Amino acid sequence: MTGGPAGLSASPAASLTAGLARITAQAVVPEQLLPYVGAVSGLRPRLFGECVGHLGEGEVVLVGYPPRDPRDARAVDAAVDEALALPGLTRITVLAAARPHAAPSDAPSGEDAFWSLPLPLPPAGQKLRNMLRRAARDIVIEQGGADSWTAEHAALVEDFCRARANALEPGSVHIFRHLAAYLAAAPQARLFSARRADGVLVGCAIGDYSSFSTAFYMFAFRRPDAPPGTADALLAALAAEGAERGHGLLNLGLGIHPGVAFFKKKWGASAFLPCVETSWTLQKKGWLTRLLGR
Repeated sequence: MTGGPAGLSASPAASLTAGLARITAQAVVPEQLLPYVGAVSGLRPRLFGECVGHLGEGEVVLVGYPPRDPRDARAVDAAVDEALALPGLTRITVLAAARPHAAPSDAPSGEDAFWSLPLPLPPAGQKLRNMLRRAARDIVIEQGGADSWTAEHAALVEDFCRARANALEPGSVHIFRHLAAYLAAAPQARLFSARRADGVLVGCAIGDYSSFSTAFYMFAFRRPDAPPGTADALLAALAAEGAERGHGLLNLGLGIHPGVAFFKKKWGASAFLPCVETSWTLQKKGWLTRLLGR
């Protein structure tokens, strides 16, 4: 999600600080990790009932996963109604487990699902164990914070973006180019770097542990010539850190496409939470309707 300075009014920060902090502390989807969203998008958070919305110029992205029950359609619909009442709102996007009741019939929806693994990870199968052992012979995994991000990491991400220029959406590229800012804004986000014996960076991943119960596998990149098992070794290290911190679930993100879903299934992951993205533009009232107060 991308955007600029907020153009919609937000409630006083003092009355929302605790509620917004709770959203991140109880996050079950990445869009509830407020340091992450703020760093990569420039949008501002505001509570709408039990949900958080990210405000931009005349737009709001409502994350319809109430911490108490991420599938609570009533709470989501109430939050959508509250967001629709914002002065100056021209467009709304809702991410939720189901299509919101207020969406016009012609509003398009895209459907996917978040995938997850339990923590600690269950025992890996023989094939995966062999892959991890092979990777351990060729690479070393380092862990660090924002100060571990180097020009090598930035170059790895840029190479990834160039190689997939025809497939990546502009919003994804924008996010990828703000990962250093994300790490700096989120103290509980960790950078995992895979290096060969000669010190060359061959892959990296970012895990976020800001939520009390759910760890997040946020991003992963690797060189085309990375040793076999590099991606698996990065995921294993990220998951081990989550288990050590006491997290019970690892959110692996959306399925996105068959290749990504295959990697997650290989680890025994399953889809645990639907993601329905619905967007629509609000129609401005004509002068006669405004005059009559309708």
